[in-house]
Amino acid sequence: MILVTGATGTIGREVVRCLGPERDVRILARDPARVVGASPCADVVAGDYADEASLARALAGVSRAFLVTNRIGDDDERFVRAARAAGVRHVVKLSAAAVNDAGAQDLITRQQRATEGLLRASGLAWTLLRPRSFMSNTLAWAPSVREERVVRALNGTSRNACVDPRDVAEVAVRALTQEGHTGCAYTLTGPEPLSARDQTRELGRQLGIELAFEELGLDAARALLGRRYPPTVVEALLESARRQEENAKSAVAPTVLEVTGRPARSYADWVADHLSAFRGP
Repeated sequence: MILVTGATGTIGREVVRCLGPERDVRILARDPARVVGASPCADVVAGDYADEASLARALAGVSRAFLVTNRIGDDDERFVRAARAAGVRHVVKLSAAAVNDAGAQDLITRQQRATEGLLRASGLAWTLLRPRSFMSNTLAWAPSVREERVVRALNGTSRNACVDPRDVAEVAVRALTQEGHTGCAYTLTGPEPLSARDQTRELGRQLGIELAFEELGLDAARALLGRRYPPTVVEALLESARRQEENAKSAVAPTVLEVTGRPARSYADWVADHLSAFRGP
């Protein structure tokens, strides 16, 4: 059996979809009602990393697990301990590409490095997925695109080799269902580095409208992020953005092609499949 965590999030949702009905799948979610797109055959169970009894129930009979953690703290440690006790053989962990960047010292990246080390030392077989920024992050622009025909973002000209979440999920599913991926750390990117201005132009082109781009200052970006994240995470994200300004996130990796046998999807591909989110009334 395969256990999927993070199934209500960007990557976990796609992993569930890719696994399909032919696999024996269990899904762990804090709120099972929020799980969408799962096969009717999937076993959806309630639980939380902080609830060790719920972890033990979810991991019973599981041989492989997809692990996503978002909170700063001990969630990975609890999961790994429970997985080892349950006899899980292989954990596929969603990490981040920034762990390879010695200059990246923000709180989130340091946490990812620590959790990677924890998994490596656990005695479990492991695979690490290290994606760049998700193309789907630009869905945050949808309200202003629809209502004002404008995109507002920090660092409009710095580039990031952003990746389609579907590509990350497909690599994850191969690691969960095929041999030959244990002990591998996969850096996952799109086919080219893009800036926010590049993405704005592509959105406008496919929408058939002229989109304006407004550069956010640091204070405005901090206030905008503060609506969604606690202050410590906001500062980590802003520090990460500074690394992007220093061209630390533009390198392209061939990993999606090497693992899946097809090239990574472009941002234009992603926009074409999500255009309805940006269309106005």
